[in-house]
Amino acid sequence: MNAPNSVRSVNYATSPLLASKTPPWRSRFVVLLVGVAFLVLLGRAVYLQIIATDFYQAEGEKRFVHKQPLPASRGRILDRNGLVLATSVALPSVQVETRSFNADVAQRKLLAQKLRMPLAEFNDRLEAGGTVVLRRHLEEAVWQDIKTLGLRGVQEVREYQRRYPEGEAAAHVVGFTNIDGKGQEGIELGFQKELVGRAGQRQVVRDRLGRVVEDIGDAALPVHGRDITLSIDSKVQFFAYQRVRDAVLEHKAKAGSVVVLDVQTGEVLALANYPSYDPANRRNLSGAQLRNRALTDIFEPGSTMKPFVAALALETGRVTPATPINTAPGRITITGSTINDAHPHGVLTVAEVIQKSSNVGTVKLALAMPARELWETYTAIGLGQKPRIDFPGAVTGRLRPYKTWRPIEHATMSYGYGLSASLFQLARAYTVFARDGELIPVTIQHQPVEEGAAVVPVAGQRVMSARTAQQVREMLQMATGPGGTGTLAQAIGYSVGGKSGTARKQEGKGYGNKYRAWFVGLAPVANPRIVVAVMVDEPGKGVFYGGQVAAPVFSQVVQQTLRMMNVAPDIDVKAQISTKPVAGETESF
Repeated sequence: MNAPNSVRSVNYATSPLLASKTPPWRSRFVVLLVGVAFLVLLGRAVYLQIIATDFYQAEGEKRFVHKQPLPASRGRILDRNGLVLATSVALPSVQVETRSFNADVAQRKLLAQKLRMPLAEFNDRLEAGGTVVLRRHLEEAVWQDIKTLGLRGVQEVREYQRRYPEGEAAAHVVGFTNIDGKGQEGIELGFQKELVGRAGQRQVVRDRLGRVVEDIGDAALPVHGRDITLSIDSKVQFFAYQRVRDAVLEHKAKAGSVVVLDVQTGEVLALANYPSYDPANRRNLSGAQLRNRALTDIFEPGSTMKPFVAALALETGRVTPATPINTAPGRITITGSTINDAHPHGVLTVAEVIQKSSNVGTVKLALAMPARELWETYTAIGLGQKPRIDFPGAVTGRLRPYKTWRPIEHATMSYGYGLSASLFQLARAYTVFARDGELIPVTIQHQPVEEGAAVVPVAGQRVMSARTAQQVREMLQMATGPGGTGTLAQAIGYSVGGKSGTARKQEGKGYGNKYRAWFVGLAPVANPRIVVAVMVDEPGKGVFYGGQVAAPVFSQVVQQTLRMMNVAPDIDVKAQISTKPVAGETESF
């Protein structure tokens, strides 16, 4: 008897279901079907891995492999002491790959808000297809906020934006670039080739959200732009800008400019203009704000030309500083036109003609010499020629050939009417007196000197003898002393020499009642280190003479600049402080 839990055995051979035989054709069909499927899979694998591998790899790369530009940083612009005047900062820009961008309406609206874009503009840009740049130079925090949205196809590209730490004070020197980093004004434009770099490139794999997950291949690294070191001293530049700004505002003038030159090296220490602009915010700029007036605007220089007439007369031996000239009765008539002095002076020496700024005395000196000689002197000091300075926008001015001068023009040319020059040209012309008769080349680039080495004065072109230049310097010092027209140019601690100028502005075919006030001079007198030129355009409030409007700016800039250059005072400070200078005589114009 079998146990109750024993397993019953089955005889498969006797089972009617299992004993049925499978037809042979069916087995063969199944084997054939499996074989065909295997061959299809094998063929597909061969096709994908060998025959079509290049095509599918390219298609995959289109979706996930991208060429990412590596932007080059634009070179910095530095002042002579290494202070940064312009630099570049890498900021995120946002672009969208429209093929993979699948944001819904709400997400699009949110992204547009974060980019501060109208939704209509946002959608219009996406309609262009391909890779669309939505916003450039975003704040870092904004991009981080956008990343949290996790939107597919939204990508970050790093681009450089220019920054200008010195703002308005150095704007006309440094200039600015456009959004693509191309120089538009100033040094940014003039040194575009040196400053611009060469962009690089790398291949990257991005995920579906546009994030870089892998670098593939070798990257072509960017070549960054070259730094440019200027001769500008940012402290002198800022101070000069403040002083000319204050003068323009005080006298309700139209504009003003200051140029400061180092007469040993020929370097430009300051080139300031007001009104100016903020190079980082140029939305509402006008052409007047953009103009670097010291270089681009030309004017009749007025009485600032008189010292060159005296120099020519001295150089040719026609006079000495003590030669008397009768200026009575304070006027002179040339071919029907009358030229006047501001005050009748009677007999003046040549030195006093410059001190008192006598038109009559200067005209008599000029008419005693051929027009050709006066023209040659003006040409020798750079008038009527484009300044050779590595800075865009410098103008030529106007000096007509002497053969075309009529007698009245021969006369008016001597006191600065009938010709035109920029403030920069005038400043350079006065280096002839500061450098003992040599006209020096001028540069905006710093000429470095090894530490401890002596500064070697830049070579100049001889225009007049050292003796003549020194004699004129003494006359210029007289013009800033008692009885002169430029007493307000005196600088505490330093001897100065200079010439004021006041010129009526042309209106139509004649002259109106608007003026330009000038003062150009040097310091210290015995061994000049700097030339400073000041111009104030259309001063109002009833005060318009160069000795009253421009001379005080000259005084302040000279004093501060020489201190910054560590030039020792050469006159008694106590005596100056106890005797406050008063406005001198008004010059003739």
